[in-house]
Order: sequence, then C-alpha cells, then structure tokens
Amino acid sequence: MSSISSDRLCVVPGSAHRVLAADVARELNVSLADAEVTAFADGETRVHIAWDVREATAVIVQPTPTPVNDHLMALALLADATRAAGAARVVAVAPYLGYARQEQRGSLGDPRSAQVVARLLGAVGVDHLVTLDLHAPALESSFPMPATLLRADEVIVPAVQRWGLRELIVVAPDAGGLKRAQRHAAALGAPVAVVAKERPRSDAAAHLQVLGEVRGRVCLIVDDMASTGRTLAGAAEALRRAGAREVHAAFTHAVMAPGAMEQIGAARFGRVLTTDSIPVAAPPWLEVARVAPLLAQAVRHLCGRE
Repeated sequence: MSSISSDRLCVVPGSAHRVLAADVARELNVSLADAEVTAFADGETRVHIAWDVREATAVIVQPTPTPVNDHLMALALLADATRAAGAARVVAVAPYLGYARQEQRGSLGDPRSAQVVARLLGAVGVDHLVTLDLHAPALESSFPMPATLLRADEVIVPAVQRWGLRELIVVAPDAGGLKRAQRHAAALGAPVAVVAKERPRSDAAAHLQVLGEVRGRVCLIVDDMASTGRTLAGAAEALRRAGAREVHAAFTHAVMAPGAMEQIGAARFGRVLTTDSIPVAAPPWLEVARVAPLLAQAVRHLCGRE
C-alpha cells in the first residue's frame, strides 16, 4: 500500500452518505469539511467546498448508490474541486463503487464501464481509492491510481460470531461467490457449500442445486451485495429443500432495487446482516454493522497515522 503524507487531514462529505462521512471523521478525530452538493434547475450537479484544504490530504467519502450517475459525478467534481483548491492529496473513499459489475464486455459493441469509471477518477485527480468488497477485485489492475481493497468479512465475521450459531456451514449463493464464502468459513471455522444453477437442457429453466451437505445444519449465505434480493431468496429456498435447519444471510452492500427489501423479508431468514457502506433504511429484522472504523483504519495506514 502506498503512503500519502500530509500535515493536515480533513474529511470531505459527498452527497450520498453524510452520516458515514461524519462517522469516519470522528474515527479519525479530524474535521468534517464544509462541502455542498446541489443541482442547477436542469439537473446539472454543482459542488462547492467552503473549507481551506490547501496542502491537506482531502478524504472524500462518497459511495455511489442509487442514483449512481449523480453520486459518481458528485465524487468526480468534489475531487476536482479539492485539487483545484490546493489539496496536497485526494483520497476517494467509495465503499460501494458503482459500475464495478461491468468490468467485462459481454459482446462486441459493449463498453468496459468499470474501466471508464476508473479512468474518470484518475482524470479528476484522485491519488488513491479506498473501496470495500469490490465486485471484481481483478479490476484493480485497471485503476490508474493505487487502490486499497478492503474486505467486509472484517466487520461481518465478528458480528456473526456474536450470534453464537452452532453446526454452521457458510454458503456461496452462486459459483462466483465461492472465494468470499471460503474466507468467511475459514474465519468462522466452518465448512463451505455452494448453490449452483443447473440447466437440464439449453431451452429449459434453471433450477438450483446445493453442492455440499447442509441437511440439519445452520446455513449462513454470504454475498457482496443485495440488489434485487432474488439471488438470496432463491438460495435460501434451495437450502431448505436440501434439509437446512436454519438459514441466515449476510451481505456487504444493501443496494436494494425496488422490491428487494420485501423479497428478502419474505424469504424467512433467521437473521440478516448488512453494513452501512451505503445508506439503508433498515426494518427491524435487518442488522447493520458499521464500516467507519474499517475505513478510518485504512486512511490512517495510508497517511502514516497509525
């Protein structure tokens, strides 16, 4: 991890999650800059930083949840504004980075959208990016700036341990999430299972098959995000059909497209855990773990303040 040194450090709140920005500033024991993100009548984003950031390391806290494009543009403009105002270094803390799922072209004519976002952040002067559970970690090689890729198991695993679950097995809801499930399982001292899609023939509907022995076990599904909720709900149903005694879920980013919260709430999970990487209006059954200590620790290490 590259080191950024500066005598002054300030946290610049974006428009997406001012509560998280203030939480990070408290963890770092530094000032929260006076920054405004507004819009002109036609919808153009306008930012203004009424704070002296000269020769400071400006830490912009701005995840990019819905509306993704608005929050991404605000992040870019805040980076340019702090750079133009004389900041010595610009660190973008985007725990949830939009477009990260679009790191590959599906067919000729498709863009590499994740790489476009990476180049945009580099072009506006971001010196270092801090993000959490990046959907495709291999994307780091496309970033024009150094990046710190944090893992949410550092906050999710302790929370799950406090649940006191016995006969636990950690489940990846699809094959792509196997490495994540293995990390959680190793930390929790539990075995791993995978829910895989199976098509009997090309024109037939897929059904879910559980790879691993879950009968009579307590299952914990882990994923990086919940967008529609269908993946989690489908995996839970497949586990119950396979004989699971209990099914719980933990995911990092509560993206929550319309209807997702209802879908997950109706899936009969025992306990459900997410983080506050993006704002979430949590119903009583959804537990939320703080990520500010993890983000602040990364910034401290980056700035040599440990």
